[in-house]
Amino acid sequence: MLGQGVIRALGTMSGTSLDGVDVAEVLTDGEVIEGFGESAFRPYSPGEQAVIRQALGCWPDHPGVAEAAEVVETAHAEALAPLAGGADLIGFHGQTLAHDPAGGRTHQVGDGGILAEVLGRPVVWDFRTADMRLGGQGAPLVPFFHFACARFIGARGPVAFLNLGGVGNLTWVDPRRARSDSLGALVAFDTGPANAPVNDLMQARLGQSLDEGGALAAEGQADEDVLGQFLRHPYFRRLPPKSLDRNDFHDFLRQVSHLSDADAAATLTAAAAVAVAEGIEHLPEAPSQLLVTGGGRRNVTLMRYLAGLIDCAVVPVEEVGLNGDMLEAQAFAHLAVRVARGLPTSCPATTGVAASIGGGQISRPSRVPA
Repeated sequence: MLGQGVIRALGTMSGTSLDGVDVAEVLTDGEVIEGFGESAFRPYSPGEQAVIRQALGCWPDHPGVAEAAEVVETAHAEALAPLAGGADLIGFHGQTLAHDPAGGRTHQVGDGGILAEVLGRPVVWDFRTADMRLGGQGAPLVPFFHFACARFIGARGPVAFLNLGGVGNLTWVDPRRARSDSLGALVAFDTGPANAPVNDLMQARLGQSLDEGGALAAEGQADEDVLGQFLRHPYFRRLPPKSLDRNDFHDFLRQVSHLSDADAAATLTAAAAVAVAEGIEHLPEAPSQLLVTGGGRRNVTLMRYLAGLIDCAVVPVEEVGLNGDMLEAQAFAHLAVRVARGLPTSCPATTGVAASIGGGQISRPSRVPA
């Protein structure tokens, strides 16, 4: 266990977009955020992306998983090394390859014990397993950090955080509650696909990794019939908490196969927005703001669609002084401190777990650098 008080923690995130590794420093005691420190980004090379991509959807011992794990561990070690010397603790999420909440299993590659030895710092990792063993979805985990962020920005009533990564996830926060796991403090769930289908479309049709700024989607027209089929997916009829794997909506790409590049991009982008609008209906009280983080906030077309569907203000998190590029990495720094101090990292309202629980295991190095 760490001593009391605020410490310097580093967190990492390698998301479903497979662009690279985010590293961010947070000053926190696991409950209150005192401030944010340095951050860094280490991109994956095209070759590294290819190794990880071919392992997506795979479970332990499947061909290619060991190679993906090695890429993930090497990239994280390189990303963390410049900042690790001043850190008391590191939170390592790893790379999600597969997530099957209905089957009670999830798979993140990357061994925190290896990083602890390489960097000479204690590493908290395997954040999701304990939650799933107690009947939780194993995701989303960032809401406990969102609660701390809402207090950090001085929110006086409910706000909502929307992360638009490969999958969209929504957190409704009432910062007036005593703790993040207090009854009524949080509601969280995955809204549906966000960037992943558009990214896959761009890669397959044009050899590009994303629709930069939503430029191609802006040239097209969303197909209302396809959107109607999309909303008939059984996921939208389920009540939260609920979570998705990156590829759960992969068949959606086939539904736009007859459309032009621009119309297909517009339809997939609109789908991400209508999925969020469906999710908003599950919130207990209207938020004053929808604070958007993740790569999707840079998609002008997606943000325009959202603004047209959501009644409250839809703004990037930068407008309230947060860093939308690093928020998830910061979250796992904060969660690492919670794990080390025996505090919960998920609760029934966020993952559907049976009771508030702290996930993660801690690997300590056999040596400490001089």
